[in-house]
Parts: sequence; C-alpha cells; structure tokens
Amino acid sequence: MGIHGPLDWTIRPASAADAEALALVAQATFLEAYAGLVRGPDLIAHCRTQNSPEAFVAALGEGAQAWLVEAQHTGAPLGFALLTSSALPDAQPGDIELKRIYVLDRCQGSGAASALLQVVRDAARGHARLVLGTNTDNERALAFYRKSGFAIIGTRQFTVGTQQFDDYILALPLEHT
Repeated sequence: MGIHGPLDWTIRPASAADAEALALVAQATFLEAYAGLVRGPDLIAHCRTQNSPEAFVAALGEGAQAWLVEAQHTGAPLGFALLTSSALPDAQPGDIELKRIYVLDRCQGSGAASALLQVVRDAARGHARLVLGTNTDNERALAFYRKSGFAIIGTRQFTVGTQQFDDYILALPLEHT
C-alpha cells in the first residue's frame, strides 16, 4: 500500500499508547477541513477537547476501536479511523458508527482512505449497518462515501464551539457473516 511518490504507508490497529498520534492527525485534518468554515477560537477549542489525546484514551477505554495509517519508513501518522457504538439520530439497533475517518490531504487519492474503510468494514462485520455523520458542505467526503456505497438517511446539528453546522447521517448496509 502506498502514497503516489516515495512515501509508502501501512495500516495497523491503534491503542491508547497511540493517543498522541491519533490526536495529532485528528487536529491536523480537522484544521485542513474546517479552517475556512469554523472560527479560529471555536476550532482550537474543539481540537483541544474532542481531538485531544485524553479524548482518544477515553474512547478506547470505552470500547472504541481505532486504526492508524503510518508512513512505512518513518512511522509518521498520516490518517486514522475510529469505530464506536452509535448514538447518532436515525441509528437503529445493530448499527455501529464510524466516528471518524481522517487522512491528511497529501494522502488523499492514494488509496489509504479506501483501505482504511475496508479495515473498518471488516471490523464491523456482524452489525446491520455502518453509520456516520459528515458536514453537508464537505463535498469531497460525501463523494467518497457515495462511491463507497453509503446513502443519506437523515440529518443532525453538529456544534463546534459556539457554531452550529448541518451534518448528513449516512449508512452503509453490512453483510451479516
């Protein structure tokens, strides 16, 4: 698996020991995606609380699963996915939530996100659907999810600091095995 060019990547399960790396990628990708939409103080506060190492330690301690995309030769974090039980509106019994799937801009188009989603799908086997929420204005993510078989099943409001945003809730039916 690799990024176009000289940097190769790998995917591995992440643990609480990887909280710093998960937080770093979460903060960097959140900044990449939302710097033009979210006011600076709200963006910083969100990253400090929702994308902190402590938040990842807590989520993993509550049963979440995570995977880390790393540069093969340096171990630098490039992306991650976080799978949790779902509290999304429109979620049904048997659903599991893809809470986050983030890949740095320089890795997008490399196949890393698709490979990461496949790892998540494999881990979610036995659940009815994989559900997630994403900003209604995030066309790049929406195109990726549509291409991957997700469909919009609802909407929700998502708060970042003092700002409210609209999210689509999407679902992907999973095969029972």
